[in-house]
Formats: sequence, C-alpha cells, structure tokens
Amino acid sequence: MQYHQAIRIGQERARKSQMNLFSHAGFAMLTLTVKKSEGTFVPVGEQELVAIAQKPEGWITVIVDEEGYAKAQSKTLNETEAKEIKKKAVVAGIPEYAGKVKLV
Repeated sequence: MQYHQAIRIGQERARKSQMNLFSHAGFAMLTLTVKKSEGTFVPVGEQELVAIAQKPEGWITVIVDEEGYAKAQSKTLNETEAKEIKKKAVVAGIPEYAGKVKLV
C-alpha cells in the first residue's frame, strides 16, 4: 500500500473514532492515522477499543486500535473524569483495551 493511501484510509478510521469519542466526552481530537508494520506504513486498525492514559499534564481517554495505537483522544482531564468517559464508552458497547497505549 502506498503511503498516501494508508493516510487516507487511516484518516477515515480515525475520524470515525474521533466522532465516537466525541459523543461520550464532548470533545475529541484526531491523533494517529498511520502506523509502521514490517517496515512499511499502514493505516491504523478498524477496531475500536477504549482506554485511559496518563500524560504529564493529566489523564486522557482514548480510542485505540487492536494494537493500542491511539486514533482519537479527549482533552486532558483528571483521573476520575477520564474513567467516567471510559465507563460511558464501555456501557455503549466499546470494549476496553488493557494493553499499552501508543500515543503521538
């Protein structure tokens, strides 16, 4: 797959995740659209899983693919708020991701 094709497909997938997270968090940013696999760039995965991650400035709720690549993230929150958004997403049917989240 050519790089520009991977970006286009990855953007579509990440935008879908962004809108999904937006419906639970009220705000969501697009993050990763491509990832490197076996030396080549490929789009982020289609699967949507929810997790929280700690950053130096606070906590975020993220939608990741099956390998933990963050496709969308909330704004920085406190830990309780991040967990509440994750809980809403899980109740809505998004499975929880328990692995290591890969952020930008």
